Amino acid sequence: MASANHSRGTLMTDINVTPLVDIMLVLLIVFMLTSGALTPSADQQIPIELPTAASGETAPRPPLSIVIDARGGLHLDGKLVDNRKLKAAITARVQANTKASAVLSADRRIDHGTVVGVVDTVRQLGVTDVAINTRAQEIAPQGAP
Repeated sequence: MASANHSRGTLMTDINVTPLVDIMLVLLIVFMLTSGALTPSADQQIPIELPTAASGETAPRPPLSIVIDARGGLHLDGKLVDNRKLKAAITARVQANTKASAVLSADRRIDHGTVVGVVDTVRQLGVTDVAINTRAQEIAPQGAP
């Protein structure tokens, strides 16, 4: 496809890269959208039933994700750990970040004392901002049966 600037018989030496750039941008967007769906977070990999709470909030993901599964197993950032490894990992994180925070997700069937023990351990190791993960409770409108 010769333009008006090119005389008859000469080759067009220009390369039009606009379609290539368009395709690359579309591919970039597709990869960005699908990459988040392919890698679940640590607390989505461990099957637990969260209790509900009307005052629950969504918070930015903290550096520490602690999960207690239905059998009482401790998971730190998706990896099964025992109390000794949990303490060592938390101590290392607090040394690296003195303002470290944690979210504790515990199965609703777990004994209250177990949850309190983990919270106490985390706080004793220097993590002062500890949140407990819950599912949002559906609130019926006032006047509804």
